[in-house]
Amino acid sequence: MLAAGKLALPASPGTPRKKAAAAGPKVKATPARAKRTSKTEPSRLDALQAIIMTSLDEDKAENIVAIDLEGRAAFADRMVIATGIADRQISAMATHLEDKLEEAGLKRVLIEGATGSDWVLIDAGDIVIHLFKAEARELYGLEKMWSAELDDTAG
Repeated sequence: MLAAGKLALPASPGTPRKKAAAAGPKVKATPARAKRTSKTEPSRLDALQAIIMTSLDEDKAENIVAIDLEGRAAFADRMVIATGIADRQISAMATHLEDKLEEAGLKRVLIEGATGSDWVLIDAGDIVIHLFKAEARELYGLEKMWSAELDDTAG
């Protein structure tokens, strides 16, 4: 399409509404979007982590590890990893954790894989808990992925 020696671009088809939809949402850069800040103050995180560690220990979890993710991950500030022997034990650990975290005032605790799985994920906001069977834990190697040196170990 040449018009008097110039390249003429075709008009964009569609209504202004379709053009806006195709362009996507306008995102304002806010400090919260630019860099994730902890929603929970450190003392509250320490208290929640203590509840988690105690509950797992009481439920006979093995090789309990806590990793500090602050500044290294956008999805959480802490990660707790533990091993269970059987599906029923892992499911019971998840249920007990959910109950204890709700008693501690955590409104929303999400659990994935608690219905008979090698890996149960518990999202407790700024703390994520992974409950594994030994084989699955070794296969995924989250400790190696997130920490050269383990920040805190117990059990």
